[in-house]
Amino acid sequence: MKDTVTPIVAAESFSPRLVSLYVSEEKIQTRSVHGWFATWRWGLVWFTQLLFYGLPWLQWNGRPALLFDLAARRFYIFNIVLYPQDAIYLAGLLILSALSLFLFTAVAGRLWCGFACPQTVYTEMFMWVEHRFEGDRLARLRLEAAPWSAAKLARKGGKQFVWLAIGLWTGFTFVAYFTPARTLAGEVLGLAVGPWEGFWILFYGLATYGNAGYMREQVCKYMCPYARFQSAMFDRDTLIIGYDAARGEPRGSRRRGVDPASVGKGDCVDCALCVQVCPTGIDIRKGLQYECIGCAACIDACDGVMDRMQSPRGLIRYATQNAIDNQWSSRQMWTRVARPRVLVYGAILLAVTSAFVTSLAIRSPFRADVVRDRGALARLVEDGRIENVYRVQLMNATEQAQRFHIDVEGLPGATLHAWSDVDLASTEARWVPVAVQVSPQAAVALGPGAHALQFRIALVAPQGALAAGRDAGVRRAERREKSTFIVPR
Repeated sequence: MKDTVTPIVAAESFSPRLVSLYVSEEKIQTRSVHGWFATWRWGLVWFTQLLFYGLPWLQWNGRPALLFDLAARRFYIFNIVLYPQDAIYLAGLLILSALSLFLFTAVAGRLWCGFACPQTVYTEMFMWVEHRFEGDRLARLRLEAAPWSAAKLARKGGKQFVWLAIGLWTGFTFVAYFTPARTLAGEVLGLAVGPWEGFWILFYGLATYGNAGYMREQVCKYMCPYARFQSAMFDRDTLIIGYDAARGEPRGSRRRGVDPASVGKGDCVDCALCVQVCPTGIDIRKGLQYECIGCAACIDACDGVMDRMQSPRGLIRYATQNAIDNQWSSRQMWTRVARPRVLVYGAILLAVTSAFVTSLAIRSPFRADVVRDRGALARLVEDGRIENVYRVQLMNATEQAQRFHIDVEGLPGATLHAWSDVDLASTEARWVPVAVQVSPQAAVALGPGAHALQFRIALVAPQGALAAGRDAGVRRAERREKSTFIVPR
């Protein structure tokens, strides 16, 4: 058999083509939605923003109720005054926040992301502004496709102006937690804002403008780490937003009031409203996805369609994977909440919360620290007495004037030289020089070297006693600080 060779002729229409490996994100134009979950979401928007924007203006004892005064190194939280030495409380708050997030996520999934996360809250606000200026989804799509005109410029320009105003006001409010709001407002109106204050107002304001106005779902999908490690806290008994495929499939349109089983279809009419209202642009009917932030907009949209089609609600609902797969009732689903993971998270959170609250409740009304004078370890003074000089730092952690008494103990023959009590004003911190002396006989008995002693710092005047011009002499709290006394050879 003779072999034949068939020549391959290149197609005449062949031409090289450049294929880009990067595709820019298309803007998601969400549809407005109304319902029970949308009402809750807007309620939390109002609640969180009234707190954030209002707290810097709230006065407490003649100063802002919440102020982080970095220059004075004092943090004011209502009736509590914290110093840098109280950083343990900041660590405690971070631990409590993390444990709360773990517990909340194990039980209810990403409800934090969908209802209270700042990115979600500000995106909701910016989308509302966009809706007011440019209309709902279809109107915005038509506006995007239309050529530039005076009307289009006015709509988009007005939206950008309001976005920038919200962003800058947010930046101003953020800085107002570190500089009193009234002082900062005067500086802004007088164009006398400091460089750091101006930088952070612009930085935080522009970050809010960019994240909520343009990046939106990209922050949740690509920048937020929570979406990446949330699966470690999920299990099949965690509440998620799920689509009941057994009830909804096969999809297809039908007339209102028609039983879907009679036409061989499921309850889903394939209207795609659940996709159009999703702020991250996913199709919840494809199952659990890490992009889902749990905002429940798809539930409101689907429930509205089910009402119009005269079908039961709940085709898309909050449920666990086990409940959806096994068609459990709500009671069966909630009986699985108290599982070992949740109990462990809850027990740890309760223990840490109790320790945190107890520590705050028994917190000392003052702080003290003792540092040896670096000028001389020891020196000989009149009558042959040995003297060591120390510096005692006193910090009044209350907003009332207080009187302190300092004494030494634990070293035989040690006395304070020329000493009187110390008065500190509200939240005042002061370094106080203290000289400790021992007699020649006591020094000989001690011998040369370093000897341990303790400083006892006692709060002797009750609150209000100094203001009334009296000293009750009753010790309300005291601290002991260790140090050493040097006897020279």
